[in-house]
Amino acid sequence: MAKKIIPWYQPQTGSLERKLISQVLKSDYLNEGEYTTRFEKETAKLIDAKHVIAVTSGTIAIFLSLKALGIGAGDEVIVPDLTFIATANAVDLCGAKPVLVDINPNNLTISVNAIKKAITKKTKAIIPVHVSGRGADMEEIMKLARHYKLKIVEDVAEAFMSKYKGKYLGTFGDAGCFSLSPFKVIMTGQGGLIATNNDKLALYLRQLKDQGRPRQGTGGDDIHPVRGYNFKFTNLQAAIGLGQLAQLESRLEKIRKTYKQYSNKLISKNFSLFEFNIDSGEVPLWVDGWTKNRNKLSDYLHAKNIGCRNFWLPLHRQKPYRLADKNFSYSIKMSSQSLWLPSAFTSSSKDIDLVCREINSFFK
Repeated sequence: MAKKIIPWYQPQTGSLERKLISQVLKSDYLNEGEYTTRFEKETAKLIDAKHVIAVTSGTIAIFLSLKALGIGAGDEVIVPDLTFIATANAVDLCGAKPVLVDINPNNLTISVNAIKKAITKKTKAIIPVHVSGRGADMEEIMKLARHYKLKIVEDVAEAFMSKYKGKYLGTFGDAGCFSLSPFKVIMTGQGGLIATNNDKLALYLRQLKDQGRPRQGTGGDDIHPVRGYNFKFTNLQAAIGLGQLAQLESRLEKIRKTYKQYSNKLISKNFSLFEFNIDSGEVPLWVDGWTKNRNKLSDYLHAKNIGCRNFWLPLHRQKPYRLADKNFSYSIKMSSQSLWLPSAFTSSSKDIDLVCREINSFFK
């Protein structure tokens, strides 16, 4: 048994974040401003995107992207059945209908064949979700989008800085939506980013997130060309984000090292890791795997003070999106067999070795 609790994930901040927050507090301008702009520009440069717009959450990033693309009541948006429920909730928020489809069991991302079967005259968009840093099959998905004239909004909540065939995830579709919640490569407490290379779309997104204004106003006699909302991103949040970005390379190196260690040390044939192609640029935000004995393994690890997290329930089994099981065989199977292993920045090499020994011992 581990003498200390080994968390499955643990947010990490440092002195630089505190220094930047202090600067914002001294400025007495805590609302969206120059720190937010800096944060947007730095993240855009990192992922080779023309524009990045910071908003209040990854969920709102998806909602605003769909809204800006003209998707609303009467439209259908294809969503994978195995994802965090926020993906479907964002579709519902814009008035459209989430159409759930099965997944690829090899990497848990949306199934291209299932997408093809789900397309109707009402289909207006697809939301591919990149799971744990593994990219969906964007090459085939973009072909479908072009053929059927569909919009693509990538859910990149778990794949910041991860690449697919040499290109950053989140830059393939019309928009890419990132999360900055606590369990991500970089975090700001809560927050989200929208990446796009479309100038017109970027302008509309900025208007939508700030009461219809194309740029920061006074709150007085500003011009509001369109209807909008208030989903601005504060300088306080941006200060944390800028501090996190300063440590990005060491963070990425840490999670790559963690994955490689698991890959080398887990030897049981009864437990399989979902693979990452690190050499081609995939970033393993979290290390995950599957076994037919998932629940017993999870209980065993928790009893040993080792944190792990079971995979999401399929969305079609959640009350708001309830459907029959018949079209979701892979999401049902993989949901019940998959879990995330300790993947915290704070986990030492000795911690990961201990986790591997306990998993190997459990199956022995």
